[in-house]
Amino acid sequence: MERVNAWNKYNEAAKKQVFDFAEDYRSFISLCKTERECVKEGVRLLEAAGYKNLEEVIAAGEKLSAGDKVYAVNMKKALVAFNIGEETVESGMNILGAHIDSPRLDIKQNPLYEETGLVLLDTHYYGGIKKYQWVATPLALHGVVVLKDGTTVNVVIGEDMNDTVVGISDLLIHLASEQMDKKASKVVEGEALDILVGSMPTKQDDTDKSENKDSGKDAVKKNILAILKDKYGIEEEDFLSAELEAVPAGPARDYGIDRSMIIGYGHDDRVCAYPSLIALINSGKTKRTGVCILVDKEEIGSVGATGMQSKFFENTVAELVALTEGESELKVRRALANSRMLSSDVSAAYDPMFAEAFEKRSAAFFTKGLAFNKFTGSRGKSGSNDANAEYLARLRKVMDDAGVTYQFAELGKVDVGGGGTIAYIMANYGMEVIDSGVAVLSMHAPYEVSSKADVYEAVKGYRAFLLNM
Repeated sequence: MERVNAWNKYNEAAKKQVFDFAEDYRSFISLCKTERECVKEGVRLLEAAGYKNLEEVIAAGEKLSAGDKVYAVNMKKALVAFNIGEETVESGMNILGAHIDSPRLDIKQNPLYEETGLVLLDTHYYGGIKKYQWVATPLALHGVVVLKDGTTVNVVIGEDMNDTVVGISDLLIHLASEQMDKKASKVVEGEALDILVGSMPTKQDDTDKSENKDSGKDAVKKNILAILKDKYGIEEEDFLSAELEAVPAGPARDYGIDRSMIIGYGHDDRVCAYPSLIALINSGKTKRTGVCILVDKEEIGSVGATGMQSKFFENTVAELVALTEGESELKVRRALANSRMLSSDVSAAYDPMFAEAFEKRSAAFFTKGLAFNKFTGSRGKSGSNDANAEYLARLRKVMDDAGVTYQFAELGKVDVGGGGTIAYIMANYGMEVIDSGVAVLSMHAPYEVSSKADVYEAVKGYRAFLLNM
């Protein structure tokens, strides 16, 4: 079944809208490379659109009614926003759910060491990566260091063009004969992903003539620590209470001679998270309560206090029910079971360079619009949510009525591999759920590629879902 190329339906005015939205999105992923940065910018956008902090609403003893807009933050790394609809929350919500974590390198808690006059940071990779892709490329450091007095120090090193970058060295080809014979998973090992951050020793005090004088031991490390102390007020022990992430340095860029694509870090899954949030903000008054969830930890199984498996969302819905209809555990359960959800997550775009991994009739393609995955999982649909036919039919009508370009796809050939999203977690409540998102090339690489047309069709589709499901 052939789907149309979305570019063919745009007149010049519509094409300008596509490029304008893509520019807003490109700016977002250039600025927001960690979960904390996504939440901070998300809150800024929500408050600018008139959303209130749910904690403040509760503290003030206020009630909520149709047309009210609120948000809640979980540990500064997850976010949920609500547009209260005309119907009761108990009758169900229309939910867009995306994740804002991406594969990266996390800095360990005791990371800084000196070896042969070079200072490095020890790392632990996060999420599914091809480790060899992370060497010999400019990296930036993003995150927070929390001091013992409770002060939070924000760290960003490597994004300003006048700033320095860091990175991981690779073995030169001249000495790599044994390395080149290894399996791709072993070419670069996890413990070899240490980041080079310095090579200049601290200046020695020539007046110190004592026998106990430190003869330059760890002099480069001392210099790095002195720089961190001067710029950020950080001591070495403060790494113990830090969350620092190494990510590709620099902004996302237009891609292709025709500028029809975007290359950047973190399309998975911010290419769905940003359109989901904007769709909610721009949806206005709705019959059913509209929701956007942006969660952490999807890349490692949605676990932990900020992942989708936590009780944060369920607890927040309970607060919402209490503020609209009165406290009721049964109404909370009904609200969740009666809800409909788009698990806003990326799909694998068909790549003609690796055609053997795809089944062409069931692949997602660039420029063919919002991609629906009826199921994910692997091989025999293992670990999958599988949306039912009635839900699919209703979605098709909503998308067609709104003029959204869309496609249905699977994640590669049946026996090649697979993947998962947060869909199966939300389906545990009994709600209708399907995966829907933007097709991405080079998924989980440091730099991924998406189509501007697909990003635009995603925000159109998400808004149509919120208004008409």
